[in-house]
Amino acid sequence: MISSPSAASALSSDAATSDLFDQSALSTLAQRLVEAARRAGADAADAVAVRGISQGVEVRDGRVQESERSEGDDVGLRVLVGQRQAVVSTNDVSGDGVAKLAERAVAMARVAPDDKYVGLADPSLLARDFPDLDLLDPKVPSTSELERRACAAEAAALAVKGVTKSGGASASAGIGGMVLVTSTGFHGSYLRSSQGISMTAITGDGTGMERDYDYTTAPHASDLASPESVGRKAGERTVARANPRKVETCKVPVVFDPRVSGSLVGHLVGAVNGASIARKTSFLKDRLGQQLFAKNIRIIDDPLRVRGLRSQSFDAEGVKVRKLAIIDEGVLTSWLLDSATGRELGLATTGHAHRGVSSSPSPGPYNLHLEAGEPTPAELIADIKQGFYVTDLIGSGVNGVTGDYSRGASGFWIENGEITYAVSEVTIAGHLFEIFKSMAPANDLEFRYGVNAPTVRIEGLTVGGR
Repeated sequence: MISSPSAASALSSDAATSDLFDQSALSTLAQRLVEAARRAGADAADAVAVRGISQGVEVRDGRVQESERSEGDDVGLRVLVGQRQAVVSTNDVSGDGVAKLAERAVAMARVAPDDKYVGLADPSLLARDFPDLDLLDPKVPSTSELERRACAAEAAALAVKGVTKSGGASASAGIGGMVLVTSTGFHGSYLRSSQGISMTAITGDGTGMERDYDYTTAPHASDLASPESVGRKAGERTVARANPRKVETCKVPVVFDPRVSGSLVGHLVGAVNGASIARKTSFLKDRLGQQLFAKNIRIIDDPLRVRGLRSQSFDAEGVKVRKLAIIDEGVLTSWLLDSATGRELGLATTGHAHRGVSSSPSPGPYNLHLEAGEPTPAELIADIKQGFYVTDLIGSGVNGVTGDYSRGASGFWIENGEITYAVSEVTIAGHLFEIFKSMAPANDLEFRYGVNAPTVRIEGLTVGGR
């Protein structure tokens, strides 16, 4: 049996908190489900047990508007009978429920259609090492602490000159984790915490109202930006957006603020997802091994980043994960694959299987980032006579089949290398091939989100205005 270390080891002496970190009961349940499935006639099986605990506080004008807490453990069982597969899930397995759930899953699999690509992961690819990624903050914040954080963020925003009212502040904390047991002998588990603070501020009123926001999120409280910093930044961003202007339709360089530049990485990763490639619904389906970006561009997926928001040491099939340069020196090097899409494409899984309790595995990314370039953000825009600096994107007008790109946007106009007046109610449009080809990153990369990128400049996008 392959097993990961207990997530509860010496994290807290507080009994209630330790119970949250103890996955032993979930591990036992997952093991029982797999054994019951084999007894019921499954040729192979795996079971996942997922823990989700969250609490959050929302405040407005210094008063708590909402406070909520939720806890839940859910389990899912996948069984295979020949080349047929079924998945069942529940949050209540008591009495003889384990045997009944397994029998129902096997009965469902026997009448499911054949799928020559289904199956558990190759045992030789399973994770055997479980590095400590420091994902769990042992101190769970109290409701009163979350309230303090939210109130502090709101007060800081309202103290910014020009902010007229609060759009609300919130603070949250949670614990999530998974246990995976397979009939091939894998047994692994992980837990990670998450904490966050957000603030929305408003300036003006009526049709002249503008709003903006800031937020911070991390597994550990010590890695969060301070509530005061979040609130102050939200207020300053809001005031800067006051009295926006319209611009004429034109084709100009467009610069993406780090808050939105990660969306470009997201569009790439969506197009290299193995499920899209297998269905031939990606505009990149024939581009593996080709130069898509300039040679200085590297886009990395790193599931092993210490304290990463999406870090884990094995995927939803138990496969060992690794750091992967999806784009290396501008070249598309790999699809993101789980075992089934890998088999369909004649390739090995890349360890990117994700799964909920009620679904079979499918590919997806972990911690993504676009590596920083050399110029500062100021140097990146210094030679732009007329251009657009994007701070907010609206809608999802990106066609993954054709690569056509069109999104609503707001931000600031660039004149003679300087950011000037606020701009709103425009669209930016182009094609992802051209966007990728002209992408130029600045040197201000920070790891704040699940997808991170520095300031990015793109040449020749159409800005649709009046």
